[in-house]
Amino acid sequence: MRVLLTRVSRFSRKLQSSCCVYTSPYRFDMAKPEEKPNKFQLKTPKGTRDYGPEQTAVRNDVLNRITKVFKRHGAVNIDTPIFELKDVLTGKYGEDSKLIYDLADQGGESLSLRYDLTVPFARYLAMNKITNIKRYQIAKVYRRDNPAMTRGRYREFYQCDYDIAGQYDEMIPEAECVFVATEILSSLDAGKFIVKVNHRLLLDGLFEACGVPIDKFRAMCSAVDKLDKMSWAEVKKEMVEEKGLAEDIADRIGVYVRMNGSSELVEALFKDDLLTTSKMATQGLESLRLFFQYIKNFGIEDLVSFDLSLARGLDYYTGIIYEVSLLEKGESIGSVAGGGRYDNLVGMFHPKNKTIPCVGISIGVERLFTVLEAKFAKEKLKVRTTEVQVYVAAAQKNLVEHRMTICRDLWNAGIEAEHSYKKNPKLLAQLQHCEENEIPWAIVIGDSEIEKGIVKIRNVATRQEEEIKKEQLVEEMFKKLSIKI
Repeated sequence: MRVLLTRVSRFSRKLQSSCCVYTSPYRFDMAKPEEKPNKFQLKTPKGTRDYGPEQTAVRNDVLNRITKVFKRHGAVNIDTPIFELKDVLTGKYGEDSKLIYDLADQGGESLSLRYDLTVPFARYLAMNKITNIKRYQIAKVYRRDNPAMTRGRYREFYQCDYDIAGQYDEMIPEAECVFVATEILSSLDAGKFIVKVNHRLLLDGLFEACGVPIDKFRAMCSAVDKLDKMSWAEVKKEMVEEKGLAEDIADRIGVYVRMNGSSELVEALFKDDLLTTSKMATQGLESLRLFFQYIKNFGIEDLVSFDLSLARGLDYYTGIIYEVSLLEKGESIGSVAGGGRYDNLVGMFHPKNKTIPCVGISIGVERLFTVLEAKFAKEKLKVRTTEVQVYVAAAQKNLVEHRMTICRDLWNAGIEAEHSYKKNPKLLAQLQHCEENEIPWAIVIGDSEIEKGIVKIRNVATRQEEEIKKEQLVEEMFKKLSIKI
């Protein structure tokens, strides 16, 4: 017996010193390791953000309005992958190519996240041998940029593109693209804006007339494009010290790129002795003259400014270029859209280098979202985050199944409806839910209504009620919601 007790005692000591603690004849609990402090930081990646229900409601409203404009002009919708072969994107964006996100090698392919929606669209046209299409696409793009979140500058953001591909007469598609941009900005009520326009042939002709070597044209475009963010002195310094341009040539360029006006400026430049020495400059001016003639027919000439500082640094533009800027007290507070003609881009992908003329406009909606969110906050406007039109409420207990059948009938009829997930909610709490979420109609039932085969329809705003037969509920709600049966 002593030997047996000694062995049991030794077994008990070993068990207590092991990693398991004995608690019952049927269970062993693992000893908990010492907890380490959690160093993981909960945040979104740099240059991105989350959107709650109110922000998402604003975004969806903006995107829906933009989509309606695109459809109104006959555009069809396409979608392309979030990433492309790296070679598809390489060499299309000039100095901005450094902002492309490259992905790790997966399956033997070098891939990159799309930088915009234009180059993938050109690849799509060439790959599918499409020569004529009017398309829109709304999707996220990615740029390894330095974000400025308060100004709507992100690394992940939506673009809303509208493009016309095909052989058409000059400036007719361009004028409509600018009209589309003005329609969208006007419908969003984001404040005053201006559409700046210029022409790549005019810019190249200006560089040519001023004595810029042809191999520096694109570099000069990139420098001039910074005039909306930098002073002329800073841009000139970049041209001369960083890009090796002679100072006297930079000074000649500076005279022109600080000009802006309307169609009258176009006419004045036709008389400029230096510019008219360049055939390219003259061609660009002739195109702009026709463009201004067309936008007068659309009634938007007061919203358009001819601005020689506009260059749009991307390499693929070949003709007219434009940019939409929001205004505050007459001064630009940031670009929200841009685009232009890019006739040679598709040919870069086409096996026979076939040229397919293209022109488009891209709406960068993140800045618009930021402006609209600030406006809602300033004016203390409430954003409705649910689309529910009818709430089914119970005035007494044990009516959850009756609520369910009414909801079923409304859902089957295509009416947005909901009810409480509690079996016996209080009527006041249900009606408060309707008011807080701006649900316009409530269906109220109680034992007496069930016995009579009726329901009460309550106008949440006015608190007026009326009784109707239960079988007439769907038809009556169609009338009140102005839905066609």
